[in-house]
Amino acid sequence: MAVAALGAVVLGCPDPIALANFYAALLGGKVEQQEDWVDLTGITGTPLAFQAVPGFVPPQWPGSQGSQQFHLDLTVQDLDAAEREVLALGATVLEADDRERTFRVYADPAGHPFCLCAC
Repeated sequence: MAVAALGAVVLGCPDPIALANFYAALLGGKVEQQEDWVDLTGITGTPLAFQAVPGFVPPQWPGSQGSQQFHLDLTVQDLDAAEREVLALGATVLEADDRERTFRVYADPAGHPFCLCAC
């Protein structure tokens, strides 16, 4: 029997509203602010939340000085079309040179890595 259920994935960042708006544009949903905490509601899958972190340092990809901690895998139908969209929203390319792979790695505006996966 499970002890707990996954309630949300929470991303620390310097500007929770801005990052929540990035993911709302990418995944849909509604941004809901509660003091220093922001939820992205109405999306399919595990909910995302965003919390202000003073002195935030984004993870590195690949992590030569430490681990990347974790990343999000986002399923898409068309990698090329999705790539154009995420770049227009403010993402940056981390690893997308191999166009034959079924995934590409990007960073959100706060520097968290995520993959677009056509799996």
